Amino acid sequence: MLNKGCSFTFVLMPLKTTTDQLGRTVEVPFPPTRIISLVPSQTELLYDLGLNAEVIGVTKFCVHPPEWRKTKTIIGGTKKFNFEVIDRLKPNLIIGNREENYKEGIETLRQKYPVWMSDIITPHDAMNMMCSIGEITGKSSEAEKLIEGIRNSLNEINRGLGDGKRVLYLIWRNPWMGAATNTFIHEMLTLAGFENCLKDQERYPELSLIDLTTLNPDLVFLSSEPYPFSEKHVEEIQLLFPNAKILLVDGEMFSWYGSRMRYFANYLATLPSS
Repeated sequence: MLNKGCSFTFVLMPLKTTTDQLGRTVEVPFPPTRIISLVPSQTELLYDLGLNAEVIGVTKFCVHPPEWRKTKTIIGGTKKFNFEVIDRLKPNLIIGNREENYKEGIETLRQKYPVWMSDIITPHDAMNMMCSIGEITGKSSEAEKLIEGIRNSLNEINRGLGDGKRVLYLIWRNPWMGAATNTFIHEMLTLAGFENCLKDQERYPELSLIDLTTLNPDLVFLSSEPYPFSEKHVEEIQLLFPNAKILLVDGEMFSWYGSRMRYFANYLATLPSS
């Protein structure tokens, strides 16, 4: 029985209705105070928007900022969520991505929590994502400033760096896999003035040795992720492409579609010329 004179106040957070990049309507308590990020590049974005207190959970692959790996709860990987941990955290916003997360896991989370999903192919898509996340987290002005900086830096890219050179961008070994069209990597290569050797294929095709020998690239980019290409692989690739220049490249610069995009133009300038 309640004591006489006791009073209880229930504060209901207003809901903000938005549409994610999959076209789904999402109702989010505004501003959200318990955010989980399921995507490394979007985790870094949340940090750069100043949401340190609000973000409570990240994946084991969220390496930026490094301190969040110690101060935030790890909820599993991008393709395998720990639902028990997520339930304990009681998030009121989860942010994911169509390509990087697995559909079954996302659908399970959507039954309990507001889940906002991005779907990124082009830099324009990425900037729209940043704008939307700024709006639903109460950080619109911060997002707008970040987007302006990214747009200005991308406009300053010297397309002569690429100069139409044919590039094979490899993301995996055994089997060989590369980045083709309908990918963010392809769009960034094109933005830099390169010609993608896989422009006639879709997404991330597997490539046989016969396939590789027909490509005749000027440059081969060995990405640091998802496969950790390193110096020991350069000689192996050089045997396949004796006339090409083989470069180890930072995969984050070509595939992270968040605030890291602001570093892309400067990174291109550091790549060795052919």
